Amino acid sequence: MTMKGRYRYHAVLEKTDMGYSVHCPELRGCWSQGRTKQEALDNIRDAVETYLASLREVLRKKEVRELTILA
Repeated sequence: MTMKGRYRYHAVLEKTDMGYSVHCPELRGCWSQGRTKQEALDNIRDAVETYLASLREVLRKKEVRELTILA
């Protein structure tokens, strides 16, 4: 599985008492937070990179097929 390339994900920001919560709806369980919007976005970028690295490791020895979906 090669997951190399350029991908785009949505980052959903929500104001909280402590700053901002942020998650990527396309990546189940991928959440982060920050005191400012920019800090939250920087943190979710790191979280997405870590999430994808973990996913690559889990799927490394699996048979994986690529699908093209037109929406």
